[in-house]
Amino acid sequence: MDKEVQNCLLCERALQHTITWKTLFERNWSPVICERCEAKFEKAHYEKAGVTAIFLYNDVMKKILRQYKFSQDIVLAKIFRQALHERLSNCQETIVPIPMHPLKKKERTFAHIDELLCAAEIQYEHMLEKTTLETQVGKSQKQRQQVAPLFICHKKLSAKHYIVIDDIITTGTTIAHARKALLDAGAESVTAVVLIKG
Repeated sequence: MDKEVQNCLLCERALQHTITWKTLFERNWSPVICERCEAKFEKAHYEKAGVTAIFLYNDVMKKILRQYKFSQDIVLAKIFRQALHERLSNCQETIVPIPMHPLKKKERTFAHIDELLCAAEIQYEHMLEKTTLETQVGKSQKQRQQVAPLFICHKKLSAKHYIVIDDIITTGTTIAHARKALLDAGAESVTAVVLIKG
């Protein structure tokens, strides 16, 4: 079979991999990071209260998230496309990304959750609106629980079941607010898939 050669997105080592029939017909993308870098990822095996996480938050994930979100290195979304595609491509629920406040999106230049889903070729719908520029970073769990609603849902819900997608979960406050907004708008069930468990 044909071989592709490119460099690891994280360490710049040359990648060499074979394109197989499975790659072509089962939607398996060619790797964009080397095996040495991928070995530093830790699977989360986390499923609790309707929330599933794919990876654990370690030093490698911290570095990738910082580079992806704050250095606008959008190509890094490709690192997670296979894992997200495998987890979400056969879901019957409506996929709802956690939104950014419009001013924050303008500042950052892209919506990072949307880009993750686009890279994984997952269809989604924007059902939520962020109500505040305030972030949860640096707040205690008690402070997070006391904040005003983070999201509103102005849309008429046509589906019954929804999956909220976020990049990282720490205390679960963001997911809880998103779930409540959708349930208040008429959803029957709301679960969540997050890329990383903090």
